[in-house]
Amino acid sequence: MTDSATMDQVFVPTADPDWVILADGYDSLREVSVESRFSISNGFLGVRGVRSTTRGDRWVVPARTYVAGLFDTSGSNQATQALVPAADWLRVRILLPGGPLLHHPGDVSSHRMTLDLRRGTLRSEGRHLKAPDLGLHVHTSRLVSLSDRAIGLQLIRMEIEDGELDVTLEASFEGTELGLVTDQLRQDLGLWHTSHSRKYLAMASMAALQVNDRDIPPSALGPLKSSWAWKSRPGQVICFQRFVAIVRGDTKDIDPAKEVRDKLNQAKGLGWRGVVAAHEAAWLSRWRSSDVEVDGDAGAQLALRFALYHLNSAANPEDERVSVGARALTGDDYHGHVFWDTEIFLLPFYILTWPEAARALLMYRFHTLDGARAKAAGMGWRGALYAWESADTGAEMTPERVIGPDHQVIDVLCGKQEQHISADVAYAVWQYWQVTRDESFLLDAGAEILLETARFWSSRAVPEADGRCHIRGVIGPDEYHEHIDDNAYTNVMARWNIQRALDVVALLRTRWPARWTGLAARLDLKDGELTAWLHVEDTMATGLDPTTGLFEQFNGYFALEDIDLANYAGRTVPMDVVLGRERVQKSQVVKQADVVALLGLLPEEFVGDMKSANFRYYEPRCSHGSSLSPAMHGLVAARLGDTDMALRFFRQAAAIDLADTHAATDGGVHIAALGGLWMLAVFGFAGLSWRDDGLAIDPQLPKEWRSLKFRVQWRQRSLVLSIDPGQQTVEAIVESGDPMALFVGGQPNQISSGATAVIPIVSLS
Repeated sequence: MTDSATMDQVFVPTADPDWVILADGYDSLREVSVESRFSISNGFLGVRGVRSTTRGDRWVVPARTYVAGLFDTSGSNQATQALVPAADWLRVRILLPGGPLLHHPGDVSSHRMTLDLRRGTLRSEGRHLKAPDLGLHVHTSRLVSLSDRAIGLQLIRMEIEDGELDVTLEASFEGTELGLVTDQLRQDLGLWHTSHSRKYLAMASMAALQVNDRDIPPSALGPLKSSWAWKSRPGQVICFQRFVAIVRGDTKDIDPAKEVRDKLNQAKGLGWRGVVAAHEAAWLSRWRSSDVEVDGDAGAQLALRFALYHLNSAANPEDERVSVGARALTGDDYHGHVFWDTEIFLLPFYILTWPEAARALLMYRFHTLDGARAKAAGMGWRGALYAWESADTGAEMTPERVIGPDHQVIDVLCGKQEQHISADVAYAVWQYWQVTRDESFLLDAGAEILLETARFWSSRAVPEADGRCHIRGVIGPDEYHEHIDDNAYTNVMARWNIQRALDVVALLRTRWPARWTGLAARLDLKDGELTAWLHVEDTMATGLDPTTGLFEQFNGYFALEDIDLANYAGRTVPMDVVLGRERVQKSQVVKQADVVALLGLLPEEFVGDMKSANFRYYEPRCSHGSSLSPAMHGLVAARLGDTDMALRFFRQAAAIDLADTHAATDGGVHIAALGGLWMLAVFGFAGLSWRDDGLAIDPQLPKEWRSLKFRVQWRQRSLVLSIDPGQQTVEAIVESGDPMALFVGGQPNQISSGATAVIPIVSLS
């Protein structure tokens, strides 16, 4: 089979509309949002969905390629570290005797981009018919390999439809000076280093072009730039292929040039067919472990597949020195920094479908534990206070000031006051332990994180004259209110953190006494301190009103102005812009899920009618000024049985990145909102939870959904769970691993390995 015939197959996207995202034509207003949405990534490399052949000669913005962990400061030692883009390796120009074929992306007669979610590939197809002398039908395909994360591949197939003239294809790298210091530029190799963090980057490339299956020799035009020239004829088929290998070095003990060339040679040895096959096989494996299938709601199905595509693209289980930033590797909003989003909205997906990735993300928090200790000590406390915005060292990266929507300078206090991050990290550590029973992680990293975060809270919560321990001067998840005292989310999560740390102490003493002795000695953790933790846990102020069952979001919240948000329906800007920051701070308007987030994470803290009472109080007061908020509200609504409201929140969360109405998508997809969609579907609609002795499920599906099927992993077992509300049954299969218990509506059922169990649904609600 010839190269051109074989290459044809690569450009045919998955036919099923549940697996593709499409963009037709050119719209300058939406182009950058499309670039975010159509990004491809493998957890190490991320490439925005920028055009390659149709950018036009005057296009000045390179296609951003992001390398996980490639952080640097822009100036002084106090400057914020930011993710530095690597050079654009996709640039292609077609030159005619009179100049470039295209001057502007709008010059293309037709253009369609297709993000193939199933195969993790971005394709485009279009016709260039506006040039007077040459008609082209162009197909492109690109990927960054999920099989070998150092490798990228670009394929282009062009059919000459009209014109006989001299044509040149020029392939180059752009942006080779963007934020990096050049060490070496050769024909096929570039070496750079960062200015301050002393990281190293190497990129090697190999490209080839065929005309009607005949190799055309390239002409070298300069460093990382080549061209191929030929005489066009109608009916000609031109095939272009380009490999790129990219290596990041964090120390000087590697030779990045040798390593990147070795990677490139491995890819060349496979050939582009082998690279494509390995990449698609890796994606098939991920989908087998993580797919969620919805029957009866095509919009929800596509939204979930889009979310799962980006979630599977964002993590790298091979590198425990990096984590997933707020925009993953799809854009540069927040400078690539890691927030609480990762532990609360992303780790649940990875823990239950990709525990290797979850472990690596948690090990990132272990490797940055010293930075958290330093932050706590610098503020006068003990233990570990994690950075609100973290890069690669664990040092606090939150800027002290930003420009607000009204163009005024705003002091940013999150880096000092939004301290619930330490409990959020501890929460993810405990969830991972509960689901995986990964003993080596607990002993080598997890226990230490739990103990040091609990130590922070025990020093942070101060006993006062009323006999309670108070945490004053914080910011909760609702960031509209600053300098607040006894935020319910913060205090209850802190208490929970201390409780779990004490559980770990008891576990280590019982099962691994020698390890406990060594760890306690290294941390200088004595029985007297543990007794003090018990007192803090027992006397923590929580804001719970036993008469109403309501948690007061923070001390004094109930006395603030109660504003009816229904009067502001249809607004297109956040409430702090509508009302002004000062009035919002004096009101009960909530930016995002706060007490509702507590209800979503620790439902056991809400007994009986308290769940509904707290949700019904806070839900109408939330303005959803954060992309994190709708999915968390939907999860809680689904658990409470209000599936209509939950589905509305599901669609609101899905629209953040899939609709063309959210300007913030320009800076990358909202990866936490996408993780929230999975949580809403699996924890909300399916009602999945876990116990010490098995998994539990209490389905609450929307009436539009005829079935819901998903996959999870549980303590070395792989399961498929299918919910059929029409038949009122749950089908469960343990595809691998030992038999286990599945509780449906609170009733235990033993599931055998390899057999399908059909269980009647008995709802707990």
